[in-house]
Amino acid sequence: MAWVSLILAGICEMFGVTMINKLNKDRNLKSMLFLILGFGASFLFLAIAMKTLPMGTAYAIWTGIGASGGAIIGMLLYGESKDWKRIVFIAIVLSAAIGLKLVS
Repeated sequence: MAWVSLILAGICEMFGVTMINKLNKDRNLKSMLFLILGFGASFLFLAIAMKTLPMGTAYAIWTGIGASGGAIIGMLLYGESKDWKRIVFIAIVLSAAIGLKLVS
């Protein structure tokens, strides 16, 4: 259950980051509420995961999912560079997160 909570926390983190971008473009209450909801849910699921998982592992995987997911969303939805070097480094971050799961 802790790993499911951690993955949900990472997905909510990606949503929160996406809402930061949306808020910068739209500047409305709805975007702000979604931003708060996304990050609030992210912290909630992270806290649940950290009841079982070591803090260092949980935090590293959470930030890895959020950072990689944010970069991927930027490439897919907002026209950010899809240079192969960016993709390689995103893969490295995800590989490190998977490696932490395998050794935990």
